[in-house]
Amino acid sequence: MHPPSNLTLSKAGEQVIETEVLIIGGGVTGAGIMRDLSLRGVSTLLIDKHDLCAGASGGNHGLLHSGARYVSGDLHSAIECRVENEILKRTASQCIEKTGGLFVAIEGDSPEFAEKFPALCAKASITCEELSVQEARIQEPLLSEKLFKAYRVPDATIDPFRLALENVAHARVTGKSNYRPHTEVLSFEIKSGEITAAICRDNRTNEISRVRANQYVNAGGAWAMNIAKLAGCSDISLLYSKGTLLVSHDRLAGHVINRLRSPDNGDILVPGGTVSVLGTTSIRTEELENVHPTVEEIDLNVKEGAAMMPILATTRYIRAFSRVRPLLQSTSGEDDREATRGFALADHTGQGLTNMCTITGGKLTTYRLMAEKTSDLIAKRLGNTNTCQTATTLLPDGEACKWTEPGASPKYWYTANDPDDMILCECEMVPQSAIDEIVRSAPGAEDEMTLEAIALRSRAGKGPCQGSFCGIRICSHLYDCGHYHDKTGLYHMRDFFNERFKGTRTIIWGQQAAQMELAEALHCGLLGLDNLVDE
Repeated sequence: MHPPSNLTLSKAGEQVIETEVLIIGGGVTGAGIMRDLSLRGVSTLLIDKHDLCAGASGGNHGLLHSGARYVSGDLHSAIECRVENEILKRTASQCIEKTGGLFVAIEGDSPEFAEKFPALCAKASITCEELSVQEARIQEPLLSEKLFKAYRVPDATIDPFRLALENVAHARVTGKSNYRPHTEVLSFEIKSGEITAAICRDNRTNEISRVRANQYVNAGGAWAMNIAKLAGCSDISLLYSKGTLLVSHDRLAGHVINRLRSPDNGDILVPGGTVSVLGTTSIRTEELENVHPTVEEIDLNVKEGAAMMPILATTRYIRAFSRVRPLLQSTSGEDDREATRGFALADHTGQGLTNMCTITGGKLTTYRLMAEKTSDLIAKRLGNTNTCQTATTLLPDGEACKWTEPGASPKYWYTANDPDDMILCECEMVPQSAIDEIVRSAPGAEDEMTLEAIALRSRAGKGPCQGSFCGIRICSHLYDCGHYHDKTGLYHMRDFFNERFKGTRTIIWGQQAAQMELAEALHCGLLGLDNLVDE
């Protein structure tokens, strides 16, 4: 699935890959840099040790910030969010739902803060419309009866998975760029202040490759500091903040609902498709791998969220997830919410390195701006005088990227009206044709895609059963069409179920407990996947 034009073999049989720019990190920022540079005519290779959106880009609210959340403590970030919000609504509309947002104050919140909120928004030129309590509760009937102040702002929701996929797909269309998942940088070869090669490993096959590039971009998110250290750079200093969020069974609001106070735990509810996402916590951590939600974090989110919308205390949750945010180390305090949500671009020249840079910090909302600033630096170093086009060029609507959109599958299925196109995921109405298209042509498609990789590129496994049934159906379909040939498919199915269980084990109560008992009966009692031994 990788174009062979830039691939050779060394005398030792080692893969040698040549490109103008190597981008390390497949989050939305890395994908955005790939697209930006490709539109300037620069060839790129994007790699990630896991897959697209494996870090914070794939573990957030999906909130396209208006900037209003940061007006009280980080005006610069608020302005950046407001500007980028407007750009993305114009250029990436297929990834966005223009829900609007409400900031609501309830009994116990500061009346003084609530009163000065419009003035704070005005400083960032953010539209802020006051609603009466009655108007707010008509628009969002589930809001607390203790509500005393409400404002409407231009928040929206954005699909980070589709956003990353569309950016990569557009970059690949140019014919100059490629993406390789499961490719981890182990070390750099450096000579006379320049990186001459990145030594990489395919984490699925353990094959080693040497990537030779003119420029190297570190967009590793929470791992950016570690990657910089591999190149001998000590000028990246990050805080790590663990955030935990919950996914509800139902969509509980039409707007993004924000608590009208300084940012705190459980104070945002974001609608997305048929569900809502509640969060988030912010807990200092040093752990980047194996990050899981805890019961204490779940309880804290539910308690705080229920004060804003009481139904959150009793609603059914189908999943919880945690990711680590990289924050610029601009505060010595214990509250990570005091750290700026801005970003930093380090050129590493002060470290004696002339052909590597690191982009870190920031937010999903500002990914395009981060990519632009990084690409400006890289283009200047390469002598490329083409300017950034991403603020005005529409992000193409790729056919193989559309399946992450909630509701896309039912719309397609009913329109196609094909009785032979069997539904494999009933919760999200994902047909077998969607799976076939993803395997055939989605960005990052491999000779043998895992179920987890397919789920990242679709809505499969995102519903109430969390893949309990569709995991079996999709795996069977892939065997039927020859995509899987041996026991490997069973291992992919087991790993897929294990990954889904990570997100359900801390919210197993009520109806979801019964759902998990059924899943255990299917996966262990019927299929015996718990006894599947790695060979």
